[in-house]
This record gives sequence, structure tokens and C-alpha cells, in this order.
Amino acid sequence: MKIFFHTLGCKVNQYETEAMQKIFESAGYEISAAENADVVVVNTCTVTALSSQKSRQIIRRAVKANPNAVVAVVGCYAQNSPEEISRIDGVDVIIGTADRTRIVELVELALNNRAEKILRVSGVEEISEFEELPHTPHRTRAFLKIEDGCNNFCSYCIIPYVRGRVRSRSLESIRAECVELAAAGYREIVLTGIHIGAYGRDFRDGTNLVDAIKVVLDTANPARLRLGSLESAEMSDALINLMKTDARICNHVHLPLQSGCDEILKAMRRPYTTKGFAELTARLAAEVPEISIGTDLIVGFPGETEENFAETLEFIESQPFSKIHVFPFSAREGTVAATLPNQVDAKTKKIRASRALEISAAKERAFAEKLIGKTVEIIAETETGGVVDGLTKNYVRVFVPASSKIQLGEMVSVQVEKTVAGGVLANARD
Repeated sequence: MKIFFHTLGCKVNQYETEAMQKIFESAGYEISAAENADVVVVNTCTVTALSSQKSRQIIRRAVKANPNAVVAVVGCYAQNSPEEISRIDGVDVIIGTADRTRIVELVELALNNRAEKILRVSGVEEISEFEELPHTPHRTRAFLKIEDGCNNFCSYCIIPYVRGRVRSRSLESIRAECVELAAAGYREIVLTGIHIGAYGRDFRDGTNLVDAIKVVLDTANPARLRLGSLESAEMSDALINLMKTDARICNHVHLPLQSGCDEILKAMRRPYTTKGFAELTARLAAEVPEISIGTDLIVGFPGETEENFAETLEFIESQPFSKIHVFPFSAREGTVAATLPNQVDAKTKKIRASRALEISAAKERAFAEKLIGKTVEIIAETETGGVVDGLTKNYVRVFVPASSKIQLGEMVSVQVEKTVAGGVLANARD
């Protein structure tokens, strides 16, 4: 039997797809192209209204392209809108953000009986344990999921309602996967989760993210360890000191800001102020050499005035960001923000997003220009059209002409020549 996966959304979804691939391969299935598949799995996203729309489009496309295949829909959109998905003709199996270990069993039930849809979507309040999924990376960088769920309940965010509360993976389980990653020779490991800064809170014994990081460093001993998105309030002294003292930890952090206006941050239920955020970024820039600081920004939040937005622009201009991901506010049914008064119209949100993106592009270009003439190391990730690409330790995408000296998955020293769209162009060093 042949199977094809289509994945939308974040690195956590990518990790979970890789885990489901391993489950199917262990059951004798073969990963194939979409047009040859007996089973198609769509791993969905619902973080914005556009994400849900894209998920629906991919589901319908999968059904149309594979009319005889079993189509299984899993993930966040499936958790949030199972009834909506069940109305799409041709969908056979719907699984939310739990029970993925049973996916082969449920797909085979559907293969044997196409007459009824199989719906397995538990309420997130019923999910209390981290779901252990067997995992084999399918990329040159290995994602390592250490946590699921979120307790923050920001006023705009649907994720706690589809992922549930924080569930941390045991240190023993993390250590076991790291043994496998070390044996496979992965040079870079990326820690992922929905809210990795909250790692260990559910254990209530003092275990925290630094403990998980130390297990990875001690067991897998990667050349690089990259951290996923972190809340600024969770950048502890211990974590910053570890970044400063262990060269294996990448000098790159992603700290979601969401707004540069304290009034809007309060309405968003974000746990910090612009003053505290700025103090942290200043400290990181001063103490961690050549650090790259990325962020997320939501524009057009309900009640955001032109004056509020001007504050945000002034604030992001002042920050040492290397990249800003900009999102127009997306009202998600079931969240507080969707019911707030003074919703901002789509045209205004588009204009504000464009203005913020201009600042992002300038900051990204300025950060990349600092590398011109320098020798940097990348882990070669992919090769397309005679060009290999990979990331620097501080998260700049590097493009270099392919050659026999460059092996995918290996560390390569390159000299940066100039900036290009999406990163920098370099040549391999002798």
C-alpha cells in the first residue's frame, strides 16, 4: 500500500507528520507520490482563518486527485472543525490532535469499509499526557518535539483550544530519542513544541527548559542546537547564561512580540510590556555575539488606532530584529478577540501589514549585509538547480554553488559575497 502526506503549518506539524510516516512504514506502507497513493493524509493547520481555508482547499484537492484513495484528515483544523470536514465528500478518517498513534488502525478500518466516516476527535480537556510518537527525521536538520499544548490563552489565539494545556515530554523519553539522533549523525537538532518555554511546568518538580536542553546536549551532542519560538518572559538567566557558555546552542532566538503598544498588548493578554521586552533584547544583543532575534507581529488587532500602530512601528524600528513575521489580525471563532468591538477593516490591516513588512525587509537586509566578506558555516540542507542552501548558526539562509566538496547534511565553510533575495550568496572555501 502506498501513502502520501501533505503537511500545513508549523514545525510541530512537520515533526508529527514524520512520526506518522514512521508508523505507516513500520506497518509495511510505502511513501509515494500523491497520484499513486492508496492513502492520503492531510495534516492541517488552523492558526488563522487563512490556514483553515488552505486546509480545506488541500483536502478537496486530495479527494479530487485521488478519488479511490482513503483520505485521512488530522491535526489542528480537524480538532477545531470536525463537523465542517465531515461535510466534505470523500474524507474517510478525521483525527484531531490526539490518537495519532492509532492512525494505521483507523485508516485500515476505512479501507475495509468506505461506507462511513471514522471520526476520532477527543475534547482537548481530556488530553492530559504527552503523546509519545515514534519518530525518524526526514530532513538534514532533526526536529525534536519536547512539549505540546499552551496555557497562555492569549485573547486572539485558537491554539490552546485545539492543542490543550501544556504536556511535557519526560526527560527519559527525550534522552532516548537523542540516542537515536546521535547514532544517525544529525549535526543540528531543533527543539519544537507549541510552548517550549513552559516545558516542565506540568511536572511541578522544578524541571524546566534548561534541563531538557542539557539532556539533548549531553546525549546527542549535536554540532548545533536550535531553539524554537520562546516567550520573552521565559528567557531566564539560566537559559541566557547557557546560550553564552555553550557554543553548540545557536545564537538565534524567536521572541514573539505581537504589538509594540502596551495598550494593545494588554488587550491581547500578553504577559509582558514593551519596556521589559526591550530590556531583554538589549541584553541579548549585548551578551550573545552576533545574535539573530526574530519576532512575530499582529497588525489590525481590534481597537488598534493609528496612534497605537504608530507606536508599534516606532518600537519595532528601535529593536535589533533580524526578521519580522507580520500577520494581519485574523478573528478566530471561540476566542475573546473575535468578539471585541472596533474590529479593524481588511483594507487597513493590509496597509499596516505592508508598512511593517517594509521595516522587516530593511532589517533582514541589514543583518545579512553584516556577513558580507565573512567566512561562515552552514549545514547543507537541499540542492536545487545546482545550488545548495543551508542556514548559518544565526539563521541567515546561504546559497552556494553545488560541488563535490559539499555533501548534504554536512557542515560546510563558505565565504559570503553578497545579499540576494531570501539570504546571501557565498562560495565554498577550499
